[in-house]
Order: sequence, then C-alpha cells, then structure tokens
Amino acid sequence: MARTNLSGKVLPPSRLAHVVLRTPESKPMLEFYKIFLGARVVAGNDSISFLTYDDEHHRIAIMEVPDCGDKNRMTAGLDHISFTFETLDDLLVAYQQRKAHGIVPIWCVNHGPTTSMYYQDPDGNVLETQVDNLSTVEESMEYMASPEFAENPIGIDFDPEDLIKRLESGEPEKELKKRPNIGPRDFGKIPLLNLPIPAREKSGIVKNGA
Repeated sequence: MARTNLSGKVLPPSRLAHVVLRTPESKPMLEFYKIFLGARVVAGNDSISFLTYDDEHHRIAIMEVPDCGDKNRMTAGLDHISFTFETLDDLLVAYQQRKAHGIVPIWCVNHGPTTSMYYQDPDGNVLETQVDNLSTVEESMEYMASPEFAENPIGIDFDPEDLIKRLESGEPEKELKKRPNIGPRDFGKIPLLNLPIPAREKSGIVKNGA
C-alpha cells in the first residue's frame, strides 16, 4: 500500500456498483426489472433478490420490507436512476420491446447531452434510459458549460415513434440527436415533479405507463 496523502483529493471509486431498492412488495418489482433491464436474478429469497444485466455480479437489489410506506415525491432524496445505451437505435429498440410488455415512458426529452426516456417502476421510482448525443465526454461537458444549456438545462420533448420513423427512413443518428434551441423552459413544469404514484398490477407492469 502506497503512502497515503491525507491532504490531497480523496481517491475516487472506479465505478458505481449497484442500487438497492426497498419495497413493500418484491414480486411486482422483480418482474418489472427483469423485463425493463432484460435482467436475470443471480440469487435471492423472500427478503432480498439480486439482479444483473451485464458483467457485474449484481446491479439492482430488491429488498422487501412489508411495513415500509408508499413513496412520497415531496421528500428529499434520490430523484432517478439512469441507464445508458450505446446507440440511438439500441435505445429505441429497447423502447419498442418494453412497450410490447406494456411498459411505456412517462417523459421523452432531448436534454442536449443525452436523448432520454423516463419510466417509473411499480413503486414509483423513476428510471431514465439514455444515449449520449455527443461523441466524447469532453464535448458533452463543453456543451453543458455553454450559454444554450445554461438557458435551458431541461431540453425539448420528443415523440419516440416519430424518432423511429425518421431513423428507419435513413436520417443519420447524429442529426436526430441534435437538440433544437427553444429558449428557456420552466423548471416547475417538468413532468417528473408532479408525477402520481402508479397503481400496481399483479404482473408488476405499471398501468398506462404511469
């Protein structure tokens, strides 16, 4: 072990490992996440289950706590969890596959740095699926430091079905991911801020996508 410099910057972790979700009903949540992420259960019992969809041993854990209360959107805490796709085509394919299972987004928005779709799970936890719009992290950071992004850090809404048609017609991904400049946008009118808690179904699918 190298001598530790206690006065310098704290050594950052190599990556974010996993998220643990607390729920009063684990079965609907497990079914939802298996579909939503194309995930599999690595291990589990009646109290907790561990899921993965990539090379990590688990990315999501679902912990059943029967007496925990319903989600309250007006309390401080985590707002959403985000998952990245490599291409716009991949993002839209996953959208179509989820839609076939009755899972549809609650908000689709081009933020500028990303093209994003937001969903919610049976407990009302918000999930983002996204694709980077720019080629490098440096380009994304430069855009986020621009006057255009400062004026409107929210973005502009889009229709995923329209995006699919344009992509299938041969329009380049690079052009489809460009965010039009619409000027300022009211932060208080973001759909996620006033989102109702979803009704559960036995399948774990969220009714009407909300």
